[in-house]
Amino acid sequence: MRPIVRLLVVCLWLFSVPGFAATVSDLYQVREPVASQQPEARNAALQGALETLVLRLTGSREAAQSAALAELRKDPQQIVSQYGYEDDSLLVDFDPVSTDRSLRQAGLALWGANRPAILAWWLNDASSGSNMVGDGQGSAAPLRQAAQHRGLPLRLPLADLSEQLLATPENLQATDPSALRTASERYAADALLAVHAREESGQWQAEWRLWLGDAREQGKVQGADQAALADAVLLAVSERLAPRFVVAPGAASSLTLEVQGADLTRYAELQRILEPFGAQLRKVEGDRLTYRVNASAEQLRAQLALARLQEAPAEAAPVDASQAPAGQPAAEPAPQVLPRTDVLRFRW
Repeated sequence: MRPIVRLLVVCLWLFSVPGFAATVSDLYQVREPVASQQPEARNAALQGALETLVLRLTGSREAAQSAALAELRKDPQQIVSQYGYEDDSLLVDFDPVSTDRSLRQAGLALWGANRPAILAWWLNDASSGSNMVGDGQGSAAPLRQAAQHRGLPLRLPLADLSEQLLATPENLQATDPSALRTASERYAADALLAVHAREESGQWQAEWRLWLGDAREQGKVQGADQAALADAVLLAVSERLAPRFVVAPGAASSLTLEVQGADLTRYAELQRILEPFGAQLRKVEGDRLTYRVNASAEQLRAQLALARLQEAPAEAAPVDASQAPAGQPAAEPAPQVLPRTDVLRFRW
């Protein structure tokens, strides 16, 4: 390893990583309600946990019912590392390696643990009054539980006075989120989620809007209570986000990635983002890092966008004009160039 690379590795311990995209640490842990500790109830809960996990990793409701997973649904324990009872739930830890292998062998496209950090502006309108859900409030618990259940890194505003004045139905339902976006900058999130939830006749319903970069998603959901509503919102968000990041089996290839504008902190962030792609640092030249990764270009672009990197124009590779067809003299035109399809270049 070259001295500069060793220096980078050693200095990682001295720097913190910026808080954009987040790694979901408990992605393979599922908490599933269980009626009792009898074998029949346990087996049903294990099957439910498997369906929850497959949906979490694929963003597709149909994936869990895939015929290719029939044998796994009969015996989910073959990919379970451990499970135990906690209150009225079965807490199941799935083995990440065997799980990913089984799902990819079934032909499913998977979404990795590095996911967009979502800042949720959430307003509850109930018969007792209106309340903006803030970090540390009791009303935040259903949102956090739903985020863990659906495998999404969720953040909440502090809900101080200035933020409460902003969290109006008009701002939360606006097509232009500029007012919320400005107030959200201090939370360094990737995506902005605005939810207006209302209680009517004992039922809850919500309109939600999601912004990630220049893309916008929206929808309506309902639930029997606030917990069910929060789960429905975050399930819908997961289903809309997943197609941007999942990679189908066989879609990955060996690519060269060059990143310019790196420093020690950014190097640490890159290491975290590129870890799922088996990244190997091949060269360091000033602030330019060159990696070899195993990924699809589309997923790599989506992940690097979370770190606020911009793609640079691809350089072209020269074509040897002297290789003329047999029987024809070699021409000497201006050198031709073709774009390099195996090299991606990004910069901060």
